[in-house]
Formats: sequence, C-alpha cells, structure tokens
Amino acid sequence: MTRTPGTHDVALPAGGRLKLGVIADTHGRPHPDAARLVAAEAPDLLLHAGDIGDASCLSPFEAIAPLVRVRGNIDEDDAGPDTAVVRVVSERGETSLVIALTHIAVYGSRLRHDAHRDALHLGADLVVCGHSHVPLVARDRGLAIFNPGSCGPRRFALPITVGFIEISADGVAFRHVDCTTGERWRPAA
Repeated sequence: MTRTPGTHDVALPAGGRLKLGVIADTHGRPHPDAARLVAAEAPDLLLHAGDIGDASCLSPFEAIAPLVRVRGNIDEDDAGPDTAVVRVVSERGETSLVIALTHIAVYGSRLRHDAHRDALHLGADLVVCGHSHVPLVARDRGLAIFNPGSCGPRRFALPITVGFIEISADGVAFRHVDCTTGERWRPAA
C-alpha cells in the first residue's frame, strides 16, 4: 500500500444492513457467470481487489452497483490507486467499519508486515485483498482479512469464486460463492 489511498464513504442503509460484493483477479476475463452471481445478491457496493486486466471486463459489474477498485501488479498505473479506504458510516454519521482495499496483503493466511502497518495507519478494521487467487477469511494481529479468491481464469486447482461481505448491527459476515456451481464455496475438509 504505497500511494495515497482514495477514501469512499458508504452509508449503512436505514435497515441496518449493507452488502458488499467483492471480486479480484479478473485478469480481463471474468468467469461467464460471475456478474450474474454478483447481481443476484443485489450488493450495495462492489469492491475489486486488483489485477483487473482489460478494464472493459468491469462493465457488467459497474452496471450492478458502484465499483471501488484498486490496481494490481498486472495493471497499468491508470487502473486505480494502490489502496482504497471504504468507511461504513451509520445514520448518526459515525464510522462503524473501515476497510482497506488493496491487492497484495497476505502471505498465506497472515498479513504481510507492510500491509499490517499500512492498515493500522489507515485505521482499518478489515483488509480486503486479492493476488493469491485463494479464497480466505482470517484474522491476524487484530485485523480481519478477506480475499474473495479469483473470478478470472483458473489458476492451478484453485476454485473460481466471488465474495460477499454483509455488515449489520450484529457484526460482519463473510461468504464465498463458487462461480462454476453457483453454490456457497467452503474449503475442503
């Protein structure tokens, strides 16, 4: 997380529930069902955690909800900032959750030192990242971590997934959906 991040405030709706669709690593070729699966969830906001590739692949997602994106290591400089901050704001104007959106942030299931330092500096509660193509929900040194996995071309034997984050007064819930089956994705036991 190197450049000055863009900051996006999103209001927690009156019903007290906010749904974020999260994608990453499209590499210019998202799975043919990815946008349909995301649209079916009716998210309030979409996050793209980098490695966009050809930006025209984002059009179907931008038609679903506003999209906040960051640049990945394969992207050109004009693809977006290295980091974006999404602040979830309550009806009373209080920030209830701060999300640091970036591309490279984890080593395995732990935050890299630089990503942890930068997330703390930004006041983040949650780091959303991409890069590894591995769907992940984890916690490290007081910060939640979410990687939606990749919805682009298959890499090795990894699943092709999109993710969802649901924010409410009860807390934050994370979920992955397998693009090939349309079902909830869970790691193999």
